[in-house]
Amino acid sequence: MSLFAELTGSVNAVRPSRTRMLNYDAALVTSALSLLLLGLVMVYSASVTLSDSPKFANYGNYYFLVRHALYLTLGVVVAAATFTIRMDVWQKFSMPVFGVALFLLVAVLIPGIGKEVNGSHRWLPLGFVNFQPSELMKLAVLIYAADYTVRKQAYMQNFVRGFLPMACAMAATGLLLLLEPDLGAFVVIVAISMGILFLGGINGKLFGGLTAVLVSTFLLLIWAAPWRRERLFAYLDPWTEANALGKAYQLSHSLIAFGRGEWFGVGLGASVEKLHYLPEAHTDFLLAVIGEELGFIGVLVVITLFFVIVRRGFEIGRQAIAMDRVFSGLVAKGVVLWIGVQALINMGVNLGLLPTKGLTLPFMSFGGSGIIANMAALAVLMRVDYENRILMRGGRL
Repeated sequence: MSLFAELTGSVNAVRPSRTRMLNYDAALVTSALSLLLLGLVMVYSASVTLSDSPKFANYGNYYFLVRHALYLTLGVVVAAATFTIRMDVWQKFSMPVFGVALFLLVAVLIPGIGKEVNGSHRWLPLGFVNFQPSELMKLAVLIYAADYTVRKQAYMQNFVRGFLPMACAMAATGLLLLLEPDLGAFVVIVAISMGILFLGGINGKLFGGLTAVLVSTFLLLIWAAPWRRERLFAYLDPWTEANALGKAYQLSHSLIAFGRGEWFGVGLGASVEKLHYLPEAHTDFLLAVIGEELGFIGVLVVITLFFVIVRRGFEIGRQAIAMDRVFSGLVAKGVVLWIGVQALINMGVNLGLLPTKGLTLPFMSFGGSGIIANMAALAVLMRVDYENRILMRGGRL
């Protein structure tokens, strides 16, 4: 063998093999799938005994499990369709999408069109599912806010041209949500729009002033509504007999559930609080059932999975902005702001850190509109990541 062949062979022997970039973010997808599957299991566990209650006497033991599985299936279909939409198309149609969502928020308030449940007008009946337009508005507002920030980048320091139009759009949205009323959705939507404006470089003084106005408005809304005021005071002292049997009933039983779970839980399916003690255990207070059955470790796993999703989402957004894809980057960050803020509020309510808001736990709680909207938002985030990876390979969109 020649000297050249020997040298070539030795070089090839130590040459590292070329790594292959995946077409998706493995940590993001794995974390989201884990939350979806765990949510399916916990919804079944939390709802399996509801048929014993007179309220759900006509439902079987598997009613909520089957419905939730159908919502997940529909969510996969919607997510697959959403993923095919390019980000430049989202940017082009951001205003029409926002307009449609705003129109649907008006429609739920029209008698005979919107559906009333417990005094709230939040749903449009669509046969086998009640559609909640506020969930669509969360997606619409983050697309609109990202496009607005890109279009108005030169005026982000100006009150009239940079701040006022967005403030008017949010005021109209907030008014419609408060007429439903849906204070929880209003808080999440404000957090999304404010977060995107902040990340987009809005003037610091304008941002501070807007924050002060929103906080003052929020406190005024609570003070002006006696039932909201009672709920706030009940949250501050849930163990008083009047509160524990009244406005803080859910919170007190949620805290009991967490207390029973301790470190490792009482075992999957062994929750006592779900036996008609804790209302809405399969929706707003699913985390309490997780805490009781899987313990502190189970809750920590859920928090970690949400943390991974939020962290990966911000990293995807940072990569997009680094490649001068500002709209896509802001959308990616807006998606995880939505998921992170809503999860944080839901967990805070379950743990007694925040007043009851009526918000579900993303990807996990029972609810058709919420699950489908969450999966559509995840698909948009994955689309941003997919386009990032194509460009990083030197490809073209």
